[in-house]
Amino acid sequence: MARRSAVRCLTALALIVAAALLPLPAQAAPAPTALNATDTMLLNGVRLAGLWEIPAGQMAVERGSRPRVREIGQMIADQHVKLDQLVVDAANRLGATIPATPTAQQQGWLAEMQKAGGARFDQIFVDRLRAAHGKIFPVIGAVRAGTRNPVIRTLADQANVFVMNHMKLLESTGLVRYDRLAPAALPAAQDTSMYALARANSGGPPAGSVVLWVVLVCTLGMALGMTAHILRRRA
Repeated sequence: MARRSAVRCLTALALIVAAALLPLPAQAAPAPTALNATDTMLLNGVRLAGLWEIPAGQMAVERGSRPRVREIGQMIADQHVKLDQLVVDAANRLGATIPATPTAQQQGWLAEMQKAGGARFDQIFVDRLRAAHGKIFPVIGAVRAGTRNPVIRTLADQANVFVMNHMKLLESTGLVRYDRLAPAALPAAQDTSMYALARANSGGPPAGSVVLWVVLVCTLGMALGMTAHILRRRA
């Protein structure tokens, strides 16, 4: 009788331990629609680029002294009209507010071009636009790599195509002074400590689950030992 009682207790304990170790049912993650600071940075950056580069391109068509400068001025203006519509559509889908006018610095660039003419205009136009595209290009990549929002991810893909093309167009003029371009501002370095790398690459359970396993296995071992001791005494 005592042997049967011990077996029943052991069986019940095993069922409890097994139930505790079973993973909880997976729950569907909520749709990623919230915007973070970098998402907003991309929306505003792409919008601002169009607000000043569309008139800059149109100015190049009228004031450029080189045929190539006039040609790419028209291309950049036309393409920014399309990109601007894409960012406006994205902002409307997300309920986000985006700028309506260029920044003071961008307005200063336009005023600088307005005062220039001939070869000087060509150089200023290429200098300002190539530098601006070089600054937003790494931002697009950083946002694309880390955003949780599908609308922002799509916009980053679209903006990347336009910006890369515009840099190539500007470089085709032969006027880009690469030695004067500012180095790209890289995003902040992420946690690359040995612990973080191990945790990211191990694919194992989190520390809390490991502790639970250890506690439950030890408990089961103690229960088995106690049951065996009782059975030996009653034998």
